[in-house]
Amino acid sequence: MADKPVLWITRKLSDATEARAARDYDVRLNPQDRLFTADEIVAMSGEVDAILPCHSEHFNADVVASMSPRVKIVANHSVGVDHCDLNALKAKGVVVTNTPDVLSDATAEIALLLMLAAARRAGEGDRLVRAGVWNSWSPSFMVGTQMTGKRLGIVGMGRVGRAFARIVQGFGMEIHYYNRSRLSPELENGAIYHASVEDLLPHCQFVSLHCPATPETVDLINEARLALLPDGAILVNTARGALVDETALIAALKSGKVAAAGLDVFKVEPGGNPELAKLDNVFMLPHIGSATRETRDAMGFRALDNLDAFFAGGEPRDRLV
Repeated sequence: MADKPVLWITRKLSDATEARAARDYDVRLNPQDRLFTADEIVAMSGEVDAILPCHSEHFNADVVASMSPRVKIVANHSVGVDHCDLNALKAKGVVVTNTPDVLSDATAEIALLLMLAAARRAGEGDRLVRAGVWNSWSPSFMVGTQMTGKRLGIVGMGRVGRAFARIVQGFGMEIHYYNRSRLSPELENGAIYHASVEDLLPHCQFVSLHCPATPETVDLINEARLALLPDGAILVNTARGALVDETALIAALKSGKVAAAGLDVFKVEPGGNPELAKLDNVFMLPHIGSATRETRDAMGFRALDNLDAFFAGGEPRDRLV
């Protein structure tokens, strides 16, 4: 109907999400799932009232300045909004929302997969068997690191960090954490608080990153902080690639300071880092932390809930600006 708000969904989302959007909006879809350029985003902004993007579309200051004033809301299909210049969007009068809560468990599951795979050399073993060169065995063959009973440091004890802490309790791990503020005893659930990253890292045989990418957290894990870890520590990152100085991590992986890493995110996406790819002690995934059918439906519906509230004249639940 002509009176429905015009909504642009920039990427191919779940069937259930697209069906609901088509029911309630005059929707523009992307069945080919192609990536749009900045110029195309600007051009499309003149044709729609709302945009439902993913983290692959970048709303930097230049893009926002050139966007049509017709766009009133950017309802992100993601928790992280480092692809959005929030100040520029706010100044332009554009409401911005995200999709918290619904992807915490899926991302925590991937963090567990990465940690186990890095600790137990799963990538090396998989390649060995696939190549048809597994031709011997001994007690010294493919010896890795056991997680059970070890000390885990969580950087960022938000929804995903707490979900991960709950999962690893089954391994009897001693959980330490850094957060911008200390959690209540109920949310801590026995975890040990550290007031700084520098205080946390020396205690960590395993480290898992769960904080957002902001100007303050770029290269949070750098050469100086890697040096604070116990020798042979294992690093996991399911948050954002910007958090890790990859050059420093590569040096630490080569020297043995860091025994292994499990990474779902990288500085350059898509693509990753070819120098990391050369290392046997890195287990890598292509940014699939929230990629389950259940979570994709939930993320899409959460974004649509925010749009529904906005166009009904209410306050979107997950409004950021």
